[in-house]
Amino acid sequence: MRKLFAACSIAIAALATAPASAETVVVTADRLVDVLAGRTVERPVVVITDGRIVSVVGEGAARPVIPEGATRIDLPGKTLLPGLIDMHVHLDSNPRYGGYTRLRFTDHFWTAQGVANARAMLEAGFTTIRNVGSRDFSDVGIKEAIEEGIIEGPRIVPAGHSLGATGGHCDNNLLPPSYQATRGGVADGPQALRSRAREQRKYGAEVIKACATGGVFSRNTGVGQQQLTLEELSAIVAEARQLGMTTAAHAHGTEGIKAAIEAGFTTIEHASFLDDEAIRMAIRRGTFLSMDIYNTEYTLAEGERNNVLPENLEKERQVGTRQRESFRRSVELGARHVFGSDAGVYPHGTGGRQFARMVQFGMTPMQAIQAATANAAEALARTADLGAIAPGRFGDMIAVDGDPLRDISLLESVPVVIKGGRLVVDRR
Repeated sequence: MRKLFAACSIAIAALATAPASAETVVVTADRLVDVLAGRTVERPVVVITDGRIVSVVGEGAARPVIPEGATRIDLPGKTLLPGLIDMHVHLDSNPRYGGYTRLRFTDHFWTAQGVANARAMLEAGFTTIRNVGSRDFSDVGIKEAIEEGIIEGPRIVPAGHSLGATGGHCDNNLLPPSYQATRGGVADGPQALRSRAREQRKYGAEVIKACATGGVFSRNTGVGQQQLTLEELSAIVAEARQLGMTTAAHAHGTEGIKAAIEAGFTTIEHASFLDDEAIRMAIRRGTFLSMDIYNTEYTLAEGERNNVLPENLEKERQVGTRQRESFRRSVELGARHVFGSDAGVYPHGTGGRQFARMVQFGMTPMQAIQAATANAAEALARTADLGAIAPGRFGDMIAVDGDPLRDISLLESVPVVIKGGRLVVDRR
């Protein structure tokens, strides 16, 4: 009670000393999911000033002093949660155009796709996304357009080009040699990869993504085959840390996962073929796992219609069940997870379907929500801004009908989205 009284006093003082021109928004609801404490708060009142939360109080606590003229967003019958964070998105992709069909379009068609996809992610309740690989720094450009108020979308943490080996998953292996088609992040050897990391930072990337192994949707690469050496992976991490950046490693195969963990990557993407040793390594090193365990259903159901190559469909069949087994085991052993959907492999805006799979394969609803909020913010090194409804953080939140801790599928359709204290989606 003393702590609660002190928090209320600080909040009231902050409101009293706020500039006269400050814009204040007050949000109320039936309940709030406190992802930091792992509990529910009844009858919350959240006060946001100039886009950041200044106070959060629940039933039984002294109500804050609300400045005259404050905007009210009253959400009776609804539960507030922090704005969701998807840690594995490809904005400039569309699953409808698989295999060679994407060659029908000019290069910047994909940037235009990204604008629409960013809006779809926001409307689904994802107020922050980490875009792990784009063409021509389109993710940086979309982020800049959102921040300038030109288009609507989530906060974006861009990676620019994904780094990878010649002929690896992050290269372009669809075309014959006469086209000399190579993606912008391809390099070989530690120093060359360090240079590529510097280049991404130069042009606006905030996270470095590297492909440690083969993947499902590349041509002529074994899905679990290691493609960057430990020395190369370690050089990438060392450079990223020097630049003050976090890291993400695409890694399906066991040995590539272990090498990426040993090198010090912040998150392991996909992590399909885990063994107990790899899981325990991740736990010891504080490495987060980002496992896209929903999208296999979409790919196997729609892939042939979308012209996905037979090679890629076969690799998806190899990965899907095994990845879910790895997910269940990693949860049992206590590994830390973040929410990563791989949106772009399936339609943007439908990522909420993964929450039910996370619960089906071993998580509690609270753990699944924390993966997309508090854990994700920690992996981004953004706990001062994101991941919780708490004083000092951005006023990013969503509201759903009922209680998502009883029915996690409520996150598949989010009726209310608030970003920076502004109501950006209202389907009440």
